[in-house]
Amino acid sequence: MPLRCLLVDDEPPALAVIESHINSIDNLEIVGKCHNAIQAFSVLQATPVDLMFLDIKMPKLLGTDFVRSLRNPPKIIFTTAYRDYALDGFELDVVDYLLKPISFERFLRAISKVMRVDTLPTQQNPVELPMLPSENQVATSENSFLYFRVDRKMVKVFLHDIQYVESLKDYVKIVTSQGRPLVVKQSISSLEEMLPETSFLRIHRSFIVAVTKIAAFTPSYVDVAGQELPIGRLYHKEVGRVLKIGME
Repeated sequence: MPLRCLLVDDEPPALAVIESHINSIDNLEIVGKCHNAIQAFSVLQATPVDLMFLDIKMPKLLGTDFVRSLRNPPKIIFTTAYRDYALDGFELDVVDYLLKPISFERFLRAISKVMRVDTLPTQQNPVELPMLPSENQVATSENSFLYFRVDRKMVKVFLHDIQYVESLKDYVKIVTSQGRPLVVKQSISSLEEMLPETSFLRIHRSFIVAVTKIAAFTPSYVDVAGQELPIGRLYHKEVGRVLKIGME
């Protein structure tokens, strides 16, 4: 089922940008476009909405106040030209806070957060996993995935298929168990934010590895998919903590 999206913004150009981004992703569907919170409230009463892209500074009612008025709000991504409301976004537990103009890369990172929230299991009493879980204990759900733009199309990549990621300056190479690597125009740091930290480990400024895909390791490298990937000096302490090895 696609995610049903409601767009709320009093600026038509801003609505057009978000609409264009949404139309580039297969599993998103626009169910309504509104110019203020009053219109949005009417749509929410009549139509199921999974995700709302909500501007903050709008006439009649601020987006933040609108969210506070809702008893059961959908997932919300704030879209705004103002940084001043970031704390409100945190307090209202929104999924993300996008500053205009919104690039497609930043939009995609926000959508990936929504997907991650949807696929993580719900637990009233979370259980802490060991630092090196077995394949069936990994914190990432089997159905968790991200979309990446490759050759003018969006490609779905399941997180459990990712073996490691390598930085190539302005691009990253994503090596999976499903064939040839994917080369994506994105920084490794932005991709690191999208990956669950319980399942992936930054070992070098140029490498992120899936913890369960580590076949062997020494204090200076890890072996993933037959490749010896170096452990960077700045990452020794964290890698040592996770892998339980002495890094002297």
